[in-house]
Amino acid sequence: MSPSLGAASMGALAGSVVGAIGGLFALGIAPAVIGRNPALLFQTPILGLISFFICGGLGWLIGGQLGPRASRQFNFSLAEILAGSAGGLIPVVAIAAWGWYMVTQH
Repeated sequence: MSPSLGAASMGALAGSVVGAIGGLFALGIAPAVIGRNPALLFQTPILGLISFFICGGLGWLIGGQLGPRASRQFNFSLAEILAGSAGGLIPVVAIAAWGWYMVTQH
């Protein structure tokens, strides 16, 4: 039996936390690395806030799907949190990769 979409679980919570916090900094990573200036992480606060909500929501959905499945597969409760956290990283990495593409192409 698969978990329902958007259902609350520890995996969903972990994915949401990782996604939201990572989303705050996802767009600023590329300019900060290329410019060798950590202050550039906060160069676009409005886009960072939008990314916060997008990555947090997608982290909730993806982590809520991966977490309970991993918990059942490995029969270990910590696996749910780890898989949920990994699910929360998926939208963060996608937005960071898009940000890197935008900085290097223009």
